[in-house]
Amino acid sequence: MALIVNAVFPPGLFTAPFMVHAFISGTAVALAASLIGFFVVLRSSAFVAHALPQVGFAGAAGALLMNASPLAGLVIFSLGGALGIGWMGHRGRHDAVTALILVLGLGTGSLFLAWNSTYATGAYALLFGQLVGVSAAGAAVTVLLTALALAWLLILYRPLLYASVLRSNAEARGLSSYRLEMAFLLAVGITAAITVPIVGVLLSFSLMIGPAAAARYLAKSPGQAMVLSAAIAVVTIWLSVILAYDVAWPIGFFVAAVTAVIYGVVRVATGVRVAKSIKTPPCSEQETDNVHGCR
Repeated sequence: MALIVNAVFPPGLFTAPFMVHAFISGTAVALAASLIGFFVVLRSSAFVAHALPQVGFAGAAGALLMNASPLAGLVIFSLGGALGIGWMGHRGRHDAVTALILVLGLGTGSLFLAWNSTYATGAYALLFGQLVGVSAAGAAVTVLLTALALAWLLILYRPLLYASVLRSNAEARGLSSYRLEMAFLLAVGITAAITVPIVGVLLSFSLMIGPAAAARYLAKSPGQAMVLSAAIAVVTIWLSVILAYDVAWPIGFFVAAVTAVIYGVVRVATGVRVAKSIKTPPCSEQETDNVHGCR
């Protein structure tokens, strides 16, 4: 038993400085991604959550080409992509604009990679996530950006929830859907930027979508769904950090795998529960007695 515990929780897992930074950054990212992700799922904006990290990748590649901070490039390009999607999507098809900005970001990123022959290792880390590259300063910046994103979400919460559920009523009451959409996309952009260094470009949106989608099947209210989404995301990121440390695989793989398993289990359990409720409907008053239940 001791051997198993030492294999799963080896020395240094919770004490090594880079692991402490990984847990702190991962927890912050999980909270931001899951809470913003609730509105991403509610508003059917999964494609945007998929596109913005890849747009941010181009910014990170360009920043490294200029020996600047990759996180700064991620933030600038992600926010720029969010503003572009919101502005052009307001005047045309939202999905078409998102797709065009996505491929523009990927093309720009590939160009920056071609100009930088020493970027192979850094590109792999940004694509699939990295466990050992989070410094104390990086963790502090991640926590600060997470706090800003959540503060922004708190300001938007009531009008955004109202407009997401009852859009026509919100517009009739004078709430601007365009302004709310732009504000919401900025929140998604900053969340995508801070998620990429931990989980990676290709899999970061799984942390934003998976926990929130699973929570919707379990919760009975928006507040409950957000709390469950945050809990699932934090458990996912902690488990992924531990597994990535144990087997030295990319953390992004574990995040995607764990969220997919949790979502699958929730869907199956929900389906079984619904099937049982259909097969055994509740008794009517005429069919019930105090001793034996249904007759």
